[in-house]
Amino acid sequence: MPAPCAGCVIRSDAVCSAVPHGELARLAALATIKRFKPGQFLAEEGEPADAVFNVIRGTVRLYKLLPDGRRQITGFADAADFLGLAAGHTYAFTIEAIDSVQACTFVRTRFRSLIEDLPALEHRLLELASAELEAAQYQMLLLGRKSACERVATFLCIRHKIGLRSADPGCRTVLLPMSRTDIADYLGLTIETVSRTLTKLRKNELITLQPHKRGVIINDLDALWALAEGCADGS
Repeated sequence: MPAPCAGCVIRSDAVCSAVPHGELARLAALATIKRFKPGQFLAEEGEPADAVFNVIRGTVRLYKLLPDGRRQITGFADAADFLGLAAGHTYAFTIEAIDSVQACTFVRTRFRSLIEDLPALEHRLLELASAELEAAQYQMLLLGRKSACERVATFLCIRHKIGLRSADPGCRTVLLPMSRTDIADYLGLTIETVSRTLTKLRKNELITLQPHKRGVIINDLDALWALAEGCADGS
């Protein structure tokens, strides 16, 4: 009987794509599929980092809380994203389900043993760590130098790029399961600024809002990217 991981819908994009076919049964034996309701925590900041997660379906928010209670969202994760492999013994941030989430959960110590036995998996995780570092550096640029309009445009372009992993290459619809408060906390803006900026982009005919579907349609992707990179006037 073939290992269930062989037919996983995210296998080709996920970290487990580095696991050889002959080791999939071992991978499946280590995995526990869990489902999380909106608002439920996969992991909490400061808690023991005893598990790692491979998102199968849904979207989660990653955030840290400041001492005064303010929240900084550091990122969003979607299907095929791997989470929780902390450098220390505790989670550095909270992982919370935005919508209905399904994830493969692995006991951290057992997953580390698998990494030690499979160099290709270790290499894939190193690639992911490098990508996360690059994303963190880009986030610093986003928060430190870009205008509000550039930040929102960048966010929409990146979400569109993420959506193409499971959509037709010509698709211009960007699904936004997160709230505008989430977007504001990620971009370092107020919710009012996010709303005004989305309205401005709509009036400039760069996007079409789909409030009931929690998403937007990008009418001019090239122009939106130009705005995101500071090569166009967002007024």
